[in-house]
Amino acid sequence: MTNTDTTIRPFTVDIPQADLDDLMTRLERTRLPRPAPGDSWEHGTPNHYLREAVEAWRAFDWRAAETRINAHPHFMTEIDGQPLHFVHAESPHAGATPLLLLHTYPGSSVDYLDMIDRLTDPVAYGGRAEDAFHVVVPDAPGFGFSNPVPETGWNAARVARAYDTLMRRLGYERYGAHGSDNGAVVARELGLLAPEGFLGLHVLQLFSFPSGDPAEFERLDPADYAGLEHLKWFQKVGGYNTMNASRPQTIAAALSDSPVGLLAYGELFNSFGNGTSLVPLETIILEVTVTWFTNAAAGMSRAYYDNAPTDDPTPVNAAPTGVAVFADDFRTIKAFADRDNSNIVHWSHFDTGGHFAALEVPDLVAGDIRAFFGNLR
Repeated sequence: MTNTDTTIRPFTVDIPQADLDDLMTRLERTRLPRPAPGDSWEHGTPNHYLREAVEAWRAFDWRAAETRINAHPHFMTEIDGQPLHFVHAESPHAGATPLLLLHTYPGSSVDYLDMIDRLTDPVAYGGRAEDAFHVVVPDAPGFGFSNPVPETGWNAARVARAYDTLMRRLGYERYGAHGSDNGAVVARELGLLAPEGFLGLHVLQLFSFPSGDPAEFERLDPADYAGLEHLKWFQKVGGYNTMNASRPQTIAAALSDSPVGLLAYGELFNSFGNGTSLVPLETIILEVTVTWFTNAAAGMSRAYYDNAPTDDPTPVNAAPTGVAVFADDFRTIKAFADRDNSNIVHWSHFDTGGHFAALEVPDLVAGDIRAFFGNLR
């Protein structure tokens, strides 16, 4: 029987200079594809965007980014045989609420760099001490510095169990969770797991879809139908979903060898070029650089394979649940969400921001997190 190492070790992001030099050499030798007619976003990431992004990437100051990342305390531990990297930023305010921040695909823990201080020290941002959080920001297995992934089967439910173990290992007997995209799925799994002391989940999306019952549509309003149209558009352009869920290792070979391929494959950061994304190019480059240096493409892609849909009935989440719907994101449809989540107690709409709201409008996201958990006290 193998003993599990439960130690928590300090960690510093420190990429070897040879890796940085290799990245620059690869960028200098970029060979773009032959452009599609019109070189627009219609066929996927266009050459004109990639040329601009490559030049910006070559000028990107990774060492300054490292300093910014390392401004918060980083740690490593092992759970269920998996190395797990996380940020643990404790609040200076007494009685702060422990909170997991769960990241997106194709993101990592750096999704929340602009939100950590807002949550740990709300007073510094015009808020109240009683709204403070102790923040824990893990990289999901296969993402960021939580690599390598030594075995298959790391679906969202298993990740949720690992995160509960992490919070107990840190000494937290009660905690909440916030998540977006992949992180929203894991947050809901925590609601289903319902560990003792779990306060609830705040998410940017609840991925509930029509069941096939025509009666469900009787409760939809025009905004809901607009949400369905947005979903149809997303399914049309989001081919990475199918590729990751069916042939993850095939696409990982390309993404692990070509930084520009990895950049292009992350077109979700640009909302597939529809003009709504507010994520700055420098932030996209930061996200992609972390993925490149950690060689995370394979683990990130396999996460979709491990979470491929099944025909099993959707279980109902009964944990207190809050939803923040942003204008240019997947529109959670409440009629469907209520079917799958029996305790939705908070629902917000915002007229700006999109799928990566933590990177776009961090003040709005942090404020809504405070409002949700504040109402649970």
